[in-house]
Amino acid sequence: MARKKQNYMHGAAILTVGVVIMKVLGAIYKIPLGNILGDEGYSMFMGAYSIYNIFFTLATAGLPVALSRLVAEADAHGRMRQEEKTFRVALGTFAVIGVLFSLILFLFPHWLAANYLENPDAAMSIRAMAPAILLVCLVSAYRGYCQGNGNMIPTTVDEVLEVLFKVISGLILAAALLRARYPLPYGSAGAILGVSIGSVVSLGYMIVYKHLHYNDLAAPYTAGVVAPDAQSTEGKTDGVVKIVRDLLTIGVPIALGACIMAILNSVDSKLCMNRLQTAAHYSYFEAKVLYGVYGKAQTFFNLPAAFITPLTISIVPAISGAFARNSREEAAKISEDSMRIAALIALPMGVGLSVLSMPIMTGFFAGSHAAGPGLLAIMGAASFFVCMLLMENAVLQASGKERYTMFTMILGGLVKILVNWVLVARRDINIYGAPIGTLVSYIFMCVLNFIFMSSMLERTPRVGRILSKSALCSALMGLCAWALFGLGLRFVPIPGRVGLLLAMFIAMAGAVVVYAVSVVAMRAITREDLELIPGGGKVAALLHIK
Repeated sequence: MARKKQNYMHGAAILTVGVVIMKVLGAIYKIPLGNILGDEGYSMFMGAYSIYNIFFTLATAGLPVALSRLVAEADAHGRMRQEEKTFRVALGTFAVIGVLFSLILFLFPHWLAANYLENPDAAMSIRAMAPAILLVCLVSAYRGYCQGNGNMIPTTVDEVLEVLFKVISGLILAAALLRARYPLPYGSAGAILGVSIGSVVSLGYMIVYKHLHYNDLAAPYTAGVVAPDAQSTEGKTDGVVKIVRDLLTIGVPIALGACIMAILNSVDSKLCMNRLQTAAHYSYFEAKVLYGVYGKAQTFFNLPAAFITPLTISIVPAISGAFARNSREEAAKISEDSMRIAALIALPMGVGLSVLSMPIMTGFFAGSHAAGPGLLAIMGAASFFVCMLLMENAVLQASGKERYTMFTMILGGLVKILVNWVLVARRDINIYGAPIGTLVSYIFMCVLNFIFMSSMLERTPRVGRILSKSALCSALMGLCAWALFGLGLRFVPIPGRVGLLLAMFIAMAGAVVVYAVSVVAMRAITREDLELIPGGGKVAALLHIK
């Protein structure tokens, strides 16, 4: 038991590193891409990518999890033939699903772009992503198989390789096509095609990895014989129909729950384009520019959540163990402490995005629409509530209340649609209504989840204890960032964009130092808090935190 727990935490840490790397690479991808395509071209890319995310989530959120569970179950009983047969059936099932999804994107891009996104110029980008869906489905089968065997390394390496080659090839193709004077839709499609190239590399890596490391499992099944040391445990393998049924029974509900926000994001794309034109009376070109700069702001909005993922992974087993021991008071304490730690991580990042929104958007996306800084300032505030929602979801999932999180996201999505519908239609608010809708919806979801948590835990988490010290430290940090940036603009001798970015980085460095010192001085975090996450004890010793 101890060994499995250690392996789980090691695997979780590996996956977390991969998530952070991918988020950073994603930001590196989207910043120069936004500059290459401009606001108008980026709206095509974002619209097409919102549809890709729906199919991607349906293909990868549930079925690989189902496969890993079935493989792990077979592995626990020493059924190597069952493992291999499950993988082969899953690979065929995923291939069929991938072909269907790819055909939808390849055959109906104009309908999806014009009628669903209300952005006809995105049609070429939608068609360009069709091969990626099939490739991702195939890759998911290999990832699920390795994860079922308790091996997270290939998934992490594979995901990083996929994103890396997507970044390189997508940027090169987009820049080359536009340099050759092809229209913007071609440049956007070239960027999207990079996703397929990354997926080809990803699939090749997984095929080679499985052949090198798991070929001994495939041999008994392929040859139709049972290995001598497994005769007592192998038994008969399940039928193909049963395996497919098990895959769909486990995977479909997970996939549907996971794709709710992806669907809502694509609805958000359609809604913004529609209301900006039909209600706020912007032209098609103006609407594309406004939505494009909103998409650029989302690049930074998504970063804080990546740094909360490690904490959600590490606290789930702790809370689950407390409930298994029927120690509700312990579960309540872990939940409260973990939310406090999440606030200490997420709140300064949100404040930083809001306070430095002007140099971030102007420095990284030179020449973009003037609405960019204001959009990011609102989304910086929203990013904090996204992170807190992730923590609340982790607590509810660890407590066996997954259905509550799905209910919360559905209602929150409806709130976002309603707010967007009303505010984006007003010309004096226009695209600012979209981040306001995001902020309001995530506040609503956080409050609703908090109510569910309070009814489930032994005692209600104390909001004051969770937020008070992190709010004070973040306020000091924000004030420092604002002051240092202003001073940097005056004294940095380099003019233009480079000087702006240099002043911003000076402000960020100073703000980090101020925040770290204030957190330690105010005892906002304790050794016990840090020990909830892998390696936290060493950090506490380094900082002399008791």
